[in-house]
Amino acid sequence: MSAVSDRMSVMVDSTSLRLSATLLLVGQFLYIVVTQFHADGDANSHAAVFAEYAHSGSWKVVHVAQFAGVAILLMGLVALPFALRADDVRARLAARFGAASAVASLALYGVLQAVDGVGNKQADSAWVGAAGADKVARFASAEAMRWLEWGVRSYLDYALGLALLLLATAVLLSVGIPRPIGYLMGLSGLIYLVQGGVVGSDGFSGTHDLLIVVAWVVSVTWMIWLAVVAWRDAALPGPSPGRMNKRGADGGAHESASIPSRSR
Repeated sequence: MSAVSDRMSVMVDSTSLRLSATLLLVGQFLYIVVTQFHADGDANSHAAVFAEYAHSGSWKVVHVAQFAGVAILLMGLVALPFALRADDVRARLAARFGAASAVASLALYGVLQAVDGVGNKQADSAWVGAAGADKVARFASAEAMRWLEWGVRSYLDYALGLALLLLATAVLLSVGIPRPIGYLMGLSGLIYLVQGGVVGSDGFSGTHDLLIVVAWVVSVTWMIWLAVVAWRDAALPGPSPGRMNKRGADGGAHESASIPSRSR
């Protein structure tokens, strides 16, 4: 057991890995749970759904909580590169650019929630409360706000998909994290890229809703797996000071020769 812990401590930064895995899982589950309280309806049937949004009493609270969930999740992505100890320059570059894309995703999500959580609510409430000819103009304003939401959501999905693909590449080029986790991360990134294309052209269609659910399932799967790997390492007994000193005296070449070239 201690030999496994020794190898894991060399291949990844266990503390950073546990932090990343915990933030990812907490953020994802918080977002999924809070989203269940979002006002529902056919999102592309504007007249019906705008009225529902206007009468929602929990609209602002739900959107603030969604932002909190996504912020926690994205902080988990930003923390992941700190857990990787990669000699491959490609892995280091992929990890850094992936973290940068995750930061861009958080900025875009903040814009999305401003448009959706504030702009949509105000425009929809103004339309519901309007009368006569003013109602037509108010509805046009509400639709314009909705289309702006499509655009921001589309590029958010592109940025998040890119972040996941880059970080998946870093994981696959590093050691210490099972390769299937990297493949599942890459798959979730591809799903987000497809989502971006769908919402940019068709809005919040049934296809987009299906892709959201598939992305959730794939993401939760690799996040749970990552958390198990991270916290299982914490449960293993660490190397004793005597063993650490012996390893240092023997030199790094013997230690690196004992590390498998790729964890599976």
